[in-house]
Amino acid sequence: MRYTTLGNSDLKVSKVCLGCMGFGDSKGNMHSWTLDEESTRPIIKQALELGINFFDTALAYANGTSEQYVGRALRDFAKREDVIVATKFLPMTDADREKGMSVRDYINNCLEQSLKNLGMDYIDLYIYHCYDEKMPIEEVMETLNHAVEDGKVRYIGISNCFAWQLAKANFIAEKYGWAKFVTVQNHYNLLFREEEREMVDYCKDANIAMTPYSALAAGRLSKDRKQTSERLEKDAYAKGKYDATAEVDNIIIDRVGEMAEKYGVSRTQIALSWLMHKVAAPVCGATKLSHLDGMVAATELDLATEDMHYLEETYVPHALVGMMKKD
Repeated sequence: MRYTTLGNSDLKVSKVCLGCMGFGDSKGNMHSWTLDEESTRPIIKQALELGINFFDTALAYANGTSEQYVGRALRDFAKREDVIVATKFLPMTDADREKGMSVRDYINNCLEQSLKNLGMDYIDLYIYHCYDEKMPIEEVMETLNHAVEDGKVRYIGISNCFAWQLAKANFIAEKYGWAKFVTVQNHYNLLFREEEREMVDYCKDANIAMTPYSALAAGRLSKDRKQTSERLEKDAYAKGKYDATAEVDNIIIDRVGEMAEKYGVSRTQIALSWLMHKVAAPVCGATKLSHLDGMVAATELDLATEDMHYLEETYVPHALVGMMKKD
């Protein structure tokens, strides 16, 4: 396993982060394919044994049960100081605002709930799940800074934002001497590379670590186009992100297959190796023990420059999708 330091922090993490969105009680959850706790535990245990020390979850995942499963497993299988745990809080809802709740109270409530769910005294990386213009960024950054000063959070990050929003937030934090975002978790993989317009170069210049989600495009980059899975068939959210561009994306998926044959490795290793050369540590989910093998093996695979270019050259611009889509 290879390790890296996340941007302007002292967090030393494995080059792949285990994404835990696939863990949690599926009842009342937007994802019907999530694993129950009994199925989750061996995956987390095996991940630790393979050298993965970086785990990403969120308060919103499976109504908090993802955090609960992850927290209990890590307490049983690892020492707290040996793992890096990231979790997230969503923006306020209109209902929260109608109740007269302040930004500070809202974030603090989310933080306390996540700490309770995880069964931990602090969170290594606390992530603002999605930049929201309705939440004044000065109040968000000030509240997060207090959480760092109180020792409940070590570092802060952001997800689902534009480069200018990240720059604005960190400018405000620097102005007041507050903690700044050290990571950004956006949508980035071989099939969706819009982050290369501005975010990639900005993060390199500011030494902000990129930990993108959907590293395998919800499984599309890990298998032949003729193969399927429960998630490919049932994940309506992922379908909304990828089905409209399937024709042009399939060319890239086929090239991933060609490279897998050339190197004698899995498609997962090819797709993740490409991404690991671009970012600090991609977030990659696993719902089977076998998924972990490809993730870990990818950290040791180095693709030739010409093969990196071959995988990239047929990409065409994509419209923004998912949480970044503008109506």
